[in-house]
Amino acid sequence: MSSLAMLLTLTDSRLPTGGHVHSGGVEEAVTAGLVTDIATLSAYLRRRISTAGLVSASIAAAVHRGILNPADGNAETDARTTAPAARAASRSQGRGLLRLAVRVWPEAVWEPLGARPHLAVIAGKVGEVSGLTPEQTALSIVYTTMTGAASAAQRLLALDPADVAALTFELAESCQRTAELATTCLADLSDPLLDELAERHAARERPLFAS
Repeated sequence: MSSLAMLLTLTDSRLPTGGHVHSGGVEEAVTAGLVTDIATLSAYLRRRISTAGLVSASIAAAVHRGILNPADGNAETDARTTAPAARAASRSQGRGLLRLAVRVWPEAVWEPLGARPHLAVIAGKVGEVSGLTPEQTALSIVYTTMTGAASAAQRLLALDPADVAALTFELAESCQRTAELATTCLADLSDPLLDELAERHAARERPLFAS
C-alpha cells in the first residue's frame, strides 16, 4: 500500500479506534455557549489545531523518527497535557489504535508501548511501521484532531453536513502547516480553556461523548 493510501486509511473516520465517542471538548463548548454555529466552530477548531493538535503531532513525529522512545513519549505527553480528563481521553483512544495496530501489523513489536499508550505515541509507532513519513504521521494526528471535533459539533448542533465539510476543506491548509511545524521540534503549549472544558465534561452526568 502506498504511503498516501495508508494516510487516507488512518484518517478514515470509520477506523475502529474509539475516536467517534470523543468530541475533543466540543460537547462542553456547546453546552457553555462557546460553539453555536459554523463561525464559532471554525474559531474553536483553529484553536484546537494550533494547540492540542500541534503538541500531539510533534510527539507523534518524534516517536516516529526515534527521537522519543514510547516510555518517554508517554511521559512527555503527560507533561504537556494539563487536564487529567484530557490525559485519560488520549490514553483511551491510544488503546483503541493499539488494538487495531496489533491486528494489522502482528509482526511489529508493540509491547514497549504498554497497554494504554497515549494516542500520539501509538500514532507515531504506527506511522513508522506503516511506511508513512514523519510529516504524514503528524498530519494524520492534526487532521483527526480537527475532524473528530467537527463531526461531534455537527451532531450536537444539527449543523448542515455540507457546511461542516466545507469548513474542514477550509482548515486543510492550517492542518498542513501545523503538521510541518510539528516535525521541527517538540511543541510545548497548553490551552487553559480546553483544559477547563475537559475537566468540566468529566464531571458532567451522562454526557453524550466520552470527552
